[in-house]
Amino acid sequence: MRVLVTDPISEAGLDVIREAGHEVATNYEAEGAALLEAVSEANALIVRSGTEVTREVIEAAPDLVIVGRAGIGVDNIDIEAATDRGVIVANAPEGNVRAAAEHTVAMAFASARSIPQAHARLSAGEWAKGEYLGTELNGKTLGIVGLGRVGQEVAKKLDSLGMELVAFDPYISEERAEQLGAELAELEAVLGRADVLTIHTPLTPETRNMIGEAELAELEGGYVINCARGGIVDEDALAAAVEEGVVAGAALDVFATEPLPSDSPLLDVEEVIVTPHLGASTEAAQENVAVSTAEQVIAAFDGEPVMNALNAPSMDESAFPRVEPYIGLAETAGKIAVQLLDSRVETVEIAYEGDIAEEDVEIVTASALKGVFQPLEWQVNAVNAPRIAEERGIEVSETKRRQADDFQSLVTVTVGDGEDEIGVCGTLFADDDARIVRVDGYRVDAIPGGKMMVARNTDEPGVIGHIGTVMGKYDVNIAGMFNAREVHGGEALTVYNVDQEVPDAARAELESDARITDTKYISLNG
Repeated sequence: MRVLVTDPISEAGLDVIREAGHEVATNYEAEGAALLEAVSEANALIVRSGTEVTREVIEAAPDLVIVGRAGIGVDNIDIEAATDRGVIVANAPEGNVRAAAEHTVAMAFASARSIPQAHARLSAGEWAKGEYLGTELNGKTLGIVGLGRVGQEVAKKLDSLGMELVAFDPYISEERAEQLGAELAELEAVLGRADVLTIHTPLTPETRNMIGEAELAELEGGYVINCARGGIVDEDALAAAVEEGVVAGAALDVFATEPLPSDSPLLDVEEVIVTPHLGASTEAAQENVAVSTAEQVIAAFDGEPVMNALNAPSMDESAFPRVEPYIGLAETAGKIAVQLLDSRVETVEIAYEGDIAEEDVEIVTASALKGVFQPLEWQVNAVNAPRIAEERGIEVSETKRRQADDFQSLVTVTVGDGEDEIGVCGTLFADDDARIVRVDGYRVDAIPGGKMMVARNTDEPGVIGHIGTVMGKYDVNIAGMFNAREVHGGEALTVYNVDQEVPDAARAELESDARITDTKYISLNG
């Protein structure tokens, strides 16, 4: 088998591939048409962040089995295109965790003590001892945005150095945070309390520019450290905040555009420290990620499980048509359930009843977890979902029952926060027409799609009419309505399909009516 490597990696990884009997070809300059030609005969492609693996690149390689990313971030790889072509995408998330964490800690100290600035002045012949009054980190508060692998490692290191830890991560359990010595809080509260803010989230549409002018104002007098991904911090706003003294200083290893443009405002502010994406640049880290990636390539060639696969696992071709319609249904049920819970997730249960319980549902379970975890991770599947859940202290269970009440097959996703839980049950009608048939125990017949609102209210005349009137007042068109109740005159639950987002003001007005106990707006498209 032929392995094409288009970004430099440690020779240790290449040796693993050669020793397994495979051919290694390196081409570190290939881009554009040259890259398409180089990849055309490849069975595996290994990259770092320098190669853009687009749909065009993937489609130019008809025999491609796997794309291996020697590192964590995969925003340079079109995972959707790879999945469409049956190509595995795998990364090496563990190999450079320690290196990235250590660089983060180093940047925190460098920023708090103005080490690079003082060095530059002394190298230029100035003894500027009286111009730098540093900040001791001992006893200060570290705000952590994202308690994933790197965030947890940073938490351990700076906790041991005497810092108080407060973290924002909606998808980690209280118990796991407590194990790390961290207090969980909402982002605004973290910003308000932090003396040093460090960021450890992937770059997604939700996290892009999540730290902007307003957030930096909340961090008044603190320091910003970003060794995660460029684009999470608004760089123009950060440069201005430091220049104006709103923020005391900053240290960045990653940028929205790399290499960092020479006209970046970050370069004009003395109190901003910049390094050229060195977080994973240690000999040990480079060797670790190279060997890990090589081992996954070999596993893919041998038809063995690829432990860090980021897209859907494979399954028997003959069984896939029976299971495929439930993939989207399970993901949708997970998305609805987690938004209805509107709380920190502690448990996830996926239950199968009826004919679907007879099938290999690994990929369906993966899709349900993807629906629950998607705001946090790039991709989730049956291979990496247990690890994600374990890291965040989330208990995941799967149950099967061969009988299904009233339906041929049912898939139920139940999420809980340790005290409350909510289940969303779906099935397929003729022609694989998806339906949500139970919400929190209420029997409904709802069509899942786009934008929805779920309302709980007393079962009495005029309530639904009032809801319709308020929705109309706020220019929200109701496309469909599915009502359920437990007993006449008791509590009712109604699912509304809507054409527009339901404004907070509309929900507040609805909930001000004593007959309406709760409303939740749900988006299935973002």
